Amino acid sequence: MSNAGISHHRPAIAVALGLLVALAVITPLAWLINTRDWGILVMFVVPFAVWGLIWLGRRLADWAEVGPPP
Repeated sequence: MSNAGISHHRPAIAVALGLLVALAVITPLAWLINTRDWGILVMFVVPFAVWGLIWLGRRLADWAEVGPPP
């Protein structure tokens, strides 16, 4: 595949990867908070997980070479 073909698919790859990582991070956290007595302590981890997902989203946007929204 040529380099132009890869850059054409980068936004779709970035979105798919970001969604998979978000699902893999948020689902276990939500399950632990909901089902365990000690799950309330996991809520202290949630802000760091959200910060990490935002950071990852920005890095993926930079990698995908997506400009700012119109």
